[in-house]
Amino acid sequence: MDAFARLLERHPLVFVHLVTALAALLLGAALLALPRKGNAAHRTLGWAWVGAMAATTLASAFIRDYRMPNIAGITPIHAFTLLTAVGLPRGVWLARRGDLQGHRRQMRGLYIGACLVAGLFALLPGRFLGTQLWAALGAS
Repeated sequence: MDAFARLLERHPLVFVHLVTALAALLLGAALLALPRKGNAAHRTLGWAWVGAMAATTLASAFIRDYRMPNIAGITPIHAFTLLTAVGLPRGVWLARRGDLQGHRRQMRGLYIGACLVAGLFALLPGRFLGTQLWAALGAS
């Protein structure tokens, strides 16, 4: 827990990004595991997931890493930021207009790409969060 306190103190934006990303990861897993879709619980959890994803995306837009190949601090992982910024409102729009198949594809794709794949990239050794995690686990 001390590592999280230090992270909050030294890098509050990265801390917010981490907390909202973890919330999105957990909420998304719950949404995908729910047997019934479209009911009140799905909609409530879905809006919470959209909020967590939006907060994560907004925070990620301002996180810079000058150690990786980049242009003005924008790295290849920021492609996930752009894809999520476009895909998230599109997924909501698809549900609103009744295209549930499109909504399902869009939101699953965002969960896999923006939560799982981007999360794995962020946890690589040498990346800030990866370095913190592996140090906290005693692996570095």
